[in-house]
Amino acid sequence: QVQLVESGGGLVQPGGSLTLSCAASGFSFSSAVMSWYRQAPGKQRELVAFIPPTDGHIIYYSDSVKGRFTISRDDRKNTVYLQMNNLKPEDTAIYYCFGFTSWGRGTQVTVSS
Repeated sequence: QVQLVESGGGLVQPGGSLTLSCAASGFSFSSAVMSWYRQAPGKQRELVAFIPPTDGHIIYYSDSVKGRFTISRDDRKNTVYLQMNNLKPEDTAIYYCFGFTSWGRGTQVTVSS
């Protein structure tokens, strides 16, 4: 059974940082493209970043987070991370992990003073 469990969300002030984690199980993690999406209130879910299997392919970032967010993976721990720096109020959303056609339940990130 595929499981994706996100953690690390919370309340942070503008300009602050958070690191999200997504622990995966039930599939061959090292062979999977892993992604982070987010959904803000009243908006559609959007792709934030994805990371291919560790074989040199290009990592993708949306324009809205490029230069501020970093996606990474640890295949020994079956975990994908999203390091978020210089957070802005418009980054407020529920952040979801996606991999192997499955979604996690999400973790709330709120950026507010």
